[in-house]
Amino acid sequence: MSKIFSAVKLLCKPQVLLGLLVERHGQWLPDKLYLKIIYRYHMGKRLNLRHPQTFGEKIQWLKLYNRKPEYTKMVDKLAVKEYVASIIGEQYIIPTLAVWNTPEEIEWEKLPSKFVLKTTHSGGSLGVVVCKDKSQFDRAKALKQLNIAMRDDIYRHYKEWPYKDVPKRIFAEKYMEDYGQKTDDLADFKWYCFDGDPKYCQVIQDRNTEETIDFYDTDWNHQDFVGLHPAAGPIARSASHPFPCPNDLEIQILLAKKLSKGIPYARIDLYNIEGKTYFGEITFFPASGLGCFSPKEYDLILGELIKLPGMAWGG
Repeated sequence: MSKIFSAVKLLCKPQVLLGLLVERHGQWLPDKLYLKIIYRYHMGKRLNLRHPQTFGEKIQWLKLYNRKPEYTKMVDKLAVKEYVASIIGEQYIIPTLAVWNTPEEIEWEKLPSKFVLKTTHSGGSLGVVVCKDKSQFDRAKALKQLNIAMRDDIYRHYKEWPYKDVPKRIFAEKYMEDYGQKTDDLADFKWYCFDGDPKYCQVIQDRNTEETIDFYDTDWNHQDFVGLHPAAGPIARSASHPFPCPNDLEIQILLAKKLSKGIPYARIDLYNIEGKTYFGEITFFPASGLGCFSPKEYDLILGELIKLPGMAWGG
């Protein structure tokens, strides 16, 4: 009963009510005002766009004032493959098996026994369906998830402008396995890059069991901060038991440099599968700039690494 009263008390706060209302029905608001409201709702403090200092503040600024047409192709999970291949080569691209406009068009019989389905426009795990054995695969569940993902609108909910004009499609990818890993979950190597300069690699592993999130520098020294995440926070490995340095570290750094050149901030996601490097995706706004770092001061430390181009004084 106490949990119910706590939930009611929380919902009665004007800040929470306003935040919930705006996230659901705020598409009519100007982008700047919308971001100020949801930032206050999620972060519990005012958004400073006139003199942004923290990582989260600068991510919101970039949503508003760093709008380049090519970013739309770079966040499109299908179109980005051609873009990336033109810069670093086709050998780093995970093969695409088929493309459809709607979930109902998926030709299941033509797919191999293992595959991955993705939507072109949605973020996180919502638009990802993994099939490890087609004979045991629940198509109805997959279709339900994909139809929900097809209605997802990252621009509407978080004003991530590059997603506004991404064509909504579904595509199948080759299922990639690393037989040297203990679990089926591939480790993600997410490089935090600042105008072509990779500074830190966020390693995420065991997503479906006991997820861990750690940061390393370019010399693969374990860092004493974690993020981005909700207030509850993720689990980090002990510094005495770090994730092994990948054998393709130098290649990853080189690719991250090439793919983030000329961009104030970009996260370049890569995989190491059977000792070979593969491209994952490009992200401009991790956690939409509404996540937390632990310790908190790293929100400012990483924010200082983002150099805003030709800053517009928004207020």
